[in-house]
Amino acid sequence: MRGEFDMASFYAALDAHRVSCGLNWKDVARESGVSQSTLTRISQGRRPDIDGLALLLTWSGLNAADFLKNRPGEPEPLAQVTALLRADRNLNPESAEALEEIIKVAYARFKER
Repeated sequence: MRGEFDMASFYAALDAHRVSCGLNWKDVARESGVSQSTLTRISQGRRPDIDGLALLLTWSGLNAADFLKNRPGEPEPLAQVTALLRADRNLNPESAEALEEIIKVAYARFKER
């Protein structure tokens, strides 16, 4: 199926953003403007309404297109991670390179063939 939204990946990215901001889910609800029940439904793999999704994307800075499955011409995930690490203003070049190496080893180990 083309263009299917990967809710599990979106939730994982949302959770990573929450953790990096030092927030709990109640804080996320308050800051984003979505209800706590919407966040609970997403954690259970259910889809939010379009307004809730828009609020969460805006709050987190995530891009909905990044969570579409089966996109033609989609870049390799490892290349995307590398680019993001190198662009992260919170990491110096040496730290980004060290994380990149760790991720490359783990990716090679767990990548489905």
